[in-house]
Amino acid sequence: IAVRMRARGAASYADYRALLDRDATEYERLIDALTINVTKLYRDAAVWDAVARQVIPPLLARELAPVTVWSAGCSSGEELYTLAALFHRYAEGAALLPRLRRVRIVGTDIDRASLEAARVGAYASESFAEMPLELRTRYFSEDAPHRAAAELRALVEVERRDLLSEPAPARGLQLITCRNVVIYFDRPSQEPLMRKFHEALAPGGFLVLGKVETLMGPLRTLFEVVDARNRIFRKAVA
Repeated sequence: IAVRMRARGAASYADYRALLDRDATEYERLIDALTINVTKLYRDAAVWDAVARQVIPPLLARELAPVTVWSAGCSSGEELYTLAALFHRYAEGAALLPRLRRVRIVGTDIDRASLEAARVGAYASESFAEMPLELRTRYFSEDAPHRAAAELRALVEVERRDLLSEPAPARGLQLITCRNVVIYFDRPSQEPLMRKFHEALAPGGFLVLGKVETLMGPLRTLFEVVDARNRIFRKAVA
């Protein structure tokens, strides 16, 4: 905040707040300065290996049911294309490619520049440090920046959405991933967000938090544990 105040010549917080009220472009610059965008494709590989084994097969097992996935806080899209690659690899290997027509992977974030990068889906070589080589060579172009294949881009869409103040992009979701995001919220914000996730999931839907975040207190009763080590949970079937 201090950096933006100096850039705009605001002498006090009150002055800067007044500036934000009258200048929408400064509000967007402040959001860009505050948001944290550190991510890679296949980041924390053990989590994605677990998702490939325990989450994706049951989601594609039902022949006619739609599969809507929400990547909450998707940043520049690396998680979106990781998910898309895992869905496509499993469907291809299991001879279920027609079922991908009912898969929709929605990424949301508050950072406009990150969302634009997610729409393009092209990444520097450093972003692939944790992705298995067979996925990288199969689903991304050879030359840098490495662009996601058309099969992946067809599964992905992005939209700007505030996690705390706006609703989920859909109801009856089959999978929500929210990794390395909730740790930046205070406790009074975390619990309502987890309840929002629970309400947005269909019965039996999965929630993937990854290793640095977990469910605490009464939130534990809302989900069944699928994989405690990798923080994969499932909404109970009524």
